[in-house]
Amino acid sequence: MLKIAYHPIYQHPLPEGHRFPMEKYDLLPKQLLHEGSCTSENFFEPAAALSKDITRVHTKDYFDQLSNLNIDRKAARKIGFPLSEALVEREILIAGGTIQATQYAFKHGIAMNIAGGTHHAYADHGEAFCMLNDQAIGAAHLLAHQLVQKILIIDLDVHQGNGTAKIFEDHSDVFTFSMHGASNYPFKKEKSDLDIPLPKGTTDKEYLQILHKTLPKLIDKVQPDFIFYLSGVDILDTDKLGTLSCTIEGCKQRDQYILESCYKNNIPVVCSMGGGYSPDIQTIIEAHANTYRTAQYLYF
Repeated sequence: MLKIAYHPIYQHPLPEGHRFPMEKYDLLPKQLLHEGSCTSENFFEPAAALSKDITRVHTKDYFDQLSNLNIDRKAARKIGFPLSEALVEREILIAGGTIQATQYAFKHGIAMNIAGGTHHAYADHGEAFCMLNDQAIGAAHLLAHQLVQKILIIDLDVHQGNGTAKIFEDHSDVFTFSMHGASNYPFKKEKSDLDIPLPKGTTDKEYLQILHKTLPKLIDKVQPDFIFYLSGVDILDTDKLGTLSCTIEGCKQRDQYILESCYKNNIPVVCSMGGGYSPDIQTIIEAHANTYRTAQYLYF
């Protein structure tokens, strides 16, 4: 059975006019339930990540400052959210959801977190709506418990996974792959193990050709025994914060190819949703829902 981490706090309200679409975390499970792609049994409420799991990735000083809401004003502005106890709790639960999803992925081949993909969070600070790096925390948890030997992080958000790249820059047991808009945030990129910056206006055909050429060689080279997939839908041509020109169908084909590759190679995978900022919330929901539909079709 497909297991999906979801908690009501994921849709924590933000001030009116805030550009981060929190409502998608409420609407997406409702859509999946309404159309019959999922039932209530598919969803689980995650427990909070343990401090020891978080501080394997993030510095104790940063996590203490975050927990006590005493981050300085400049650092808080970089995060972009108005900080609150509930938002910090939300990030800790997202990280916990990704850790728990790894256990379901070992059992069923795949598991998902309806939030997550907080790849701009560094070890010692947050950026761009990301406070704690859920996939980095999940990867570190697996390695610390010797559950895997080699991890591949596939980051297909339109923005480079700069925090993830920096966290794992000296870790031979985690390979970071980011395919992103060349001219998108962050404007100063970090160095992933493999970066593919895409020019403005890249279409479905170009995007998928590059992915099909790259991924089989990458899996063959890295030989991962676990994959984290960041399936951001901000590659769409409608996205307010993106520079690529992919369609919903192209985004669906991208997800299908990634998940088929994991399935055929018998590599467990955890998907975190990442970004999506199209003006029409239904466009965001449809694009994200395709990832879940594809997982159900392939695995179950």
